[in-house]
Amino acid sequence: MNKRVATITFNPAYDLVGYTSHLQYGKTNIIRTLGLHAGGKGINVAKILKELGVNVTVFGFLGKENQEGFHNLFTMTGIINRLQIVEGHTRINVKLTAPHGELTELNFSGLTITQKEWERFSAESIDCFSQFDMICVSGSLPAGLSLSSFTDWMQQLRKHCPFIVFDSSRDPLIAGLHTKPSLIKPNRHELEILAGCPLPTIEDVITTAYTLHQDGIEHVAVSLGDEGAILINSNGAWVAKPPSCNVVSTVGAGDAMVAGLMYGLLMEKSSEYTLRLSTAIAALTVNKSSVGMTDLTLLCAMMKRIDIYPYTIHKTGEVL
Repeated sequence: MNKRVATITFNPAYDLVGYTSHLQYGKTNIIRTLGLHAGGKGINVAKILKELGVNVTVFGFLGKENQEGFHNLFTMTGIINRLQIVEGHTRINVKLTAPHGELTELNFSGLTITQKEWERFSAESIDCFSQFDMICVSGSLPAGLSLSSFTDWMQQLRKHCPFIVFDSSRDPLIAGLHTKPSLIKPNRHELEILAGCPLPTIEDVITTAYTLHQDGIEHVAVSLGDEGAILINSNGAWVAKPPSCNVVSTVGAGDAMVAGLMYGLLMEKSSEYTLRLSTAIAALTVNKSSVGMTDLTLLCAMMKRIDIYPYTIHKTGEVL
């Protein structure tokens, strides 16, 4: 494939993934270790896109003191590494899965970026981003990077790349939305924060997502856990429902969905195909403790098990 993609992870992490049958606050908990993986949202996206045959380059920051695991990952996968090395340790996040797939996350604050480090990254990254067909910006922001600086950078990025994918949460999500990225993928909780109210039904989710589309975001996808996902764009609205899965860990399932959406759009597939693919990749991801997808036969089989339902939306935003 000649398409070129970049992912940007400002605050990467090693994910320490474990399983517990019962988590007790304030007590000693015995955790079964499932793995320790170099990751972060954009790096997880890059891993899956690379497995699908896409040329991927990763940008962002990486701590000087514990970088080896990331370099091993990039060497093993063939991902092109343009991460900027800074002082300090890349954080280790703890991801605990309980029965029925319930996930408890302990996400630490991570690196602190100096103004000089940010200015260097900003200048070097903007200069080369015009060579990419699609860029994914995802995850949290490190300490030292202000929301205003991030928003200014996103506005510059929008001028240099034709298609920006954006996947974040809380204040960075709100800041990034002002720049009208091409694709966003909040989960239900993040969408409820944007809406300022609960969204208990699929119809509520679709109506809110459609409002974001009307505000200038070309593709709005929402991940709904075991309920599936929705996708809204100028071609319409769809809901995808996966089959019941054996959940080992939900870590990276949202990133897997982002990768599938990006691949479908890169390949100029239909919206139905793109949502089916991304939902299938996410469903396969929860069957294992690490993010990745190496068996295309399993992917094809899972895609056939995804149900897709179209929805009709009036211009008022009412769902039929």
